[in-house]
Parts: sequence; structure tokens; C-alpha cells
Amino acid sequence: MTGATTQAAFDLLVVGGGINGAGIARDAAGRGLSVLLVEQDDLASHTSSASTKLIHGGLRYLEYGEFRLVREALIERERLWRVAPHIIWPLRFVLPQTRSPRPGWMVRLGLFLYDHLGGRKRLPATETVRLDGAIGDGLQDRGGRGFVYSDCWVEDSRLVVLNARDAADRGACIATRTRLIAARRDDAGWSATIADAQGERTVRARVLVNAAGPWVADVLERAGGGDRERTVRLVKGSHIVVPRLYDGDHAFMLQNPDRRIVFAIPYERDFTLVGTTDEPWEGPPAKAAIAPGETQYLLDTIARYFTRPVDRDRIVWSYAGIRPLYDDHAGNASAVTRDYVLDLDTAGQQAPMLSIFGGKITTYRKLAEHALEKLSPFFPAAPGAWTADAPLPGGDFADFEAYLARLIAARPGLPQPLLRRLVRAYGTRTIDLLGDAKTVAGLGEDLGGGLTTREVAYLRETEWAVTAEDILYRRSKLGLHVPSGTVERLTGYLMDIARGPGNDRGIGSLPTDSRAQGGG
Repeated sequence: MTGATTQAAFDLLVVGGGINGAGIARDAAGRGLSVLLVEQDDLASHTSSASTKLIHGGLRYLEYGEFRLVREALIERERLWRVAPHIIWPLRFVLPQTRSPRPGWMVRLGLFLYDHLGGRKRLPATETVRLDGAIGDGLQDRGGRGFVYSDCWVEDSRLVVLNARDAADRGACIATRTRLIAARRDDAGWSATIADAQGERTVRARVLVNAAGPWVADVLERAGGGDRERTVRLVKGSHIVVPRLYDGDHAFMLQNPDRRIVFAIPYERDFTLVGTTDEPWEGPPAKAAIAPGETQYLLDTIARYFTRPVDRDRIVWSYAGIRPLYDDHAGNASAVTRDYVLDLDTAGQQAPMLSIFGGKITTYRKLAEHALEKLSPFFPAAPGAWTADAPLPGGDFADFEAYLARLIAARPGLPQPLLRRLVRAYGTRTIDLLGDAKTVAGLGEDLGGGLTTREVAYLRETEWAVTAEDILYRRSKLGLHVPSGTVERLTGYLMDIARGPGNDRGIGSLPTDSRAQGGG
């Protein structure tokens, strides 16, 4: 194996590069602990990039008595908006009552609790509205009544990447496309074999954190078993993206006759995102795809509520993810708890393993805080919680439009739509990406749709992007906008870079301070 002799012992080995793993790595690194995070694929390449893109309390969870979870999520909602205002912003939801299987008093009571359970401060309160104005544009039933409430939108995969970036800035090593092969423990800690394209390597850690999501049971096997009383229940959620169904910046929360909820959300300017489904997933976890029955269910929901017809040929994109929900033995997939359970296994007095069961993207920060509380007896000198008010990378500004206006004034030679897109993705770190560029020509070659070689270099060097999919569908959603041939051009460009000198970095050359090479 190539690579210099480097750090081989860590306080924490975190397995899994989804939102929970990245959040725990960030929290731990900020407390001064040495952290190695390994992810078998790209960051957020599975569950964490396949969400409905919402930071929300989970209104429908009230129906199942999940008051603790909803309260925690509602508190986190405004907190996350404050620390990441570039990738999180408010969204108004219209809840039509015209075809609701629930009586109006029940919905209104739920919304009252939703407004007050989490100490809402910045978001507007619920309103009762008639659907005959602009708010009901696109709906079949324009004369009925509905409710309007608030939640937040999030760029989910970017939330994961920014947590990993902050972890790396604070000293963590982030190793993508790196698998845990096996791990064994003794009185002194864990000895783990990990592997990437360069080969295998053994590292040691005082604590193993199993944040592998759908693969949590697989990691338990590789680590010699562990507690089998707690398990995950795998549920597939799928979404479709279609041409815009209605005008306006609001979303719809749609109630189906089976009492399941489907969202219709403005997406990437030109589209509407519709989802999600809840289908049991049998068998081992894998890369998921939407099934024909799920597609039809979502199309039927559109036909039930909206005037603009949509058939399968008009679906521009679909995606699906496997949610690793804590198995509470609920009768149907929609009713399975979205709460999380942290299982600390010390196997007597041996090295600890913390396994994460369940969870949702909105509560990831609090989950990470609870995880570090669980591990605090093993690191008594580590400081306490710190992430509640600490901005994520690029989020150190108070007002998005004001910051954008300042950047436009400072770089008048760059197109305003481009700057808006960049600030929505990178926030104040847009300056790092732009460097000294004053015009589009200064950003290098345009590979398609405004994606320049300067932006690709930034994503490779600071955000662990390797493939065209990493860039076009996880670091951004430019894949929905770029012209034909962009994927091929970008893939060829990335292959040319990979064949160049200085690109043999793997786990064998992980630096002691990952900031030396952008964290990965």
C-alpha cells in the first residue's frame, strides 16, 4: 500500500457518512476528539439524499402520539434555519380540507399543537384560508377551505456535506468510498480493518460509532455481533419530480383516502416534487429505485387534487431511499416511529460501541448531542455541547438577500442568477470558490448549464466529490437543468483529472490534520 505513515489511532471511528454520522463526527471534532469517519460510498449517497427535503416537526406524527419527537423537531427547525440560512429557508404549506379523511376540528387541533409545542418564534402561525384565491392555484377544488402552516426546506445532501466539512475543518478525517471490513475489540479499544481503492489498512479507536443507517445490522455483524434486541425496520420512500403543477412558492400537504400524506413542493424553479411513499423493504439494504406501484400512487394523488394532468412520460426524475426506522413493531410502515434510539454496548468492561437506530434529518444535531452525552464517561475531559448556535460552513450571515446583494455589488461582472445559485449552495464560502474571478471567463470552462471547472475543482478539493453524480445530483441538482452531453463532458473531465499526478491519495495517506487536503 502506498502512502506515508500517518495517524492510525482515533478517539472515535464513525461508520456511515449520512446525516447522523456526519453530525456526530462534527460534534465530536468540535469537542477536541480525534475522529475518523468512513463511508462506503459518497457522503449522503443513500437515505440522507432521498428525503422530502424538509426540516419539519412532523405534523402527522402527532396522530401517532409522538409528542416528544415533534417537540424536539420543532425546536430544532428554527435552530437549524439560523445556523444554515443558505441551505434552509421557510416554506408555507397549504393543507386543503376539501378531500380530507380527517374532520376539520382534528386538523385544526393538530395545527394548534404544532404552533405551540416547540416554542415557535420566527415562523408565522397557522391560518385558515379559502382556496379560491392564488393560494389554491392549480387545485381542482377552488371553493373549499384549507389551512396554511409553516415549516422549512433543506438541501438535504448539502446539509450532510457541510457537517462533514465542518468536522474536517475541526480536525476530523473524512474517508469516503472507504469500507469497514471488520472490527474487534479488547480492553484497550477497537482494532478495525478499513479499505478503499488503494487497499486495506488497520486503524485503532477508543469508541466505534455505528451510524450506518440501513446497514446498521451489517456493521454489527462486522464488529462481532452486539445487542440484537434492538433492530431497524427498513421502509422505502420514493418521490417523483414533474413539471410545475401550480404557480406560487407555497407547498401542499395532501391527505389521501388511506390517510397517508403526500407533499407537493416547488422544486428547482421549474418543477414540483411529489412524495413520499411508505413501502416495507424486504431483504438486505441496497440502492433503491421507485417501483411502478409507487409511481402510480403518486400520479393518482396528483390526479385527485390538481388540474394539470401528469402521466408517466412527464416525470423528469425520480428517486428512492431506504429509511432505517427503529422497529417499534407498528402495524404499518406509515405508523413506524421516526424517533431514534441510541444503544451503548460495552460488552462488560470492553471498548464501547454506540449504535444509532432510527432518526430523521431534522433531529440529527440533537441526536449527535445525545450521542456525545452517552459517550461522555469515556472522555471526561472533553468539553460540553456546542453546536446549537454554531453556523455551518457558509452560514455565518443573518440575511440571505442582504448578503447576496453585497456580493452582486462586489462582483458586477458575474451573472446575478449564477451568484444566487452559488450563495444558495455555499453561502459565504462562495468567495472561496470564486477566488479572484470577476467574470464568467475567470471561472474556467463551462461544462454545461453554468457548471464551471472552477466549481468542479472546489467540489473535488473541499467537498469530496468524485463522480458526475456526486456533483450533479448531491452537491447540487444541476442534473435537472444541464443540457444534453453534460454528464459525458463532466465524466471525461473528472477522468482526465484522476489520471493526472497527485491523485493517488487513499486511506494509506490520510493526514493527521485532514485540513491539509481539504478533509478527505
